[in-house]
Amino acid sequence: MKIAIDADCNGTELKKELCDLLKEKNVDFQDLAYIDSHQGDYPDVACNLALQIQKGNFDRGILICGTGLGVAMCANKVKGIFAGVCHDVYSAERLRKSNNAQIITLGALIIGPQLARTIISAWLDSEYQGGRSAPKVDRMRELEDELSQGN
Repeated sequence: MKIAIDADCNGTELKKELCDLLKEKNVDFQDLAYIDSHQGDYPDVACNLALQIQKGNFDRGILICGTGLGVAMCANKVKGIFAGVCHDVYSAERLRKSNNAQIITLGALIIGPQLARTIISAWLDSEYQGGRSAPKVDRMRELEDELSQGN
């Protein structure tokens, strides 16, 4: 599993903490560091990471902004991407196990580094289970296709 991680200016410190966690866990990851080399803010950071996943360059992604909400909304604009904000372990597990989302988003102004580490650890250990959730995930993909054709 290859992970992309990035953050806006509000999330840079938490991103550093999570990069340390990924190193400790020997996870194959890349810090995209979008704002270090481009003009832009969280919409650009989120879309850049989501497009990298859409292209198959990464399997999953971690995005961080002040609340986690803005990056989730922007990442979800990219066709084929499911992203969700998680500030607790159970939601992080369900994001993967039930919803097959590729991107987890966090709010650096909402949670502290230790909770973020616990949340990301749970998310990393979770895999899509299908089962009763599979028809719902399939339907979300169908709706995405239907709605994108109307544009």
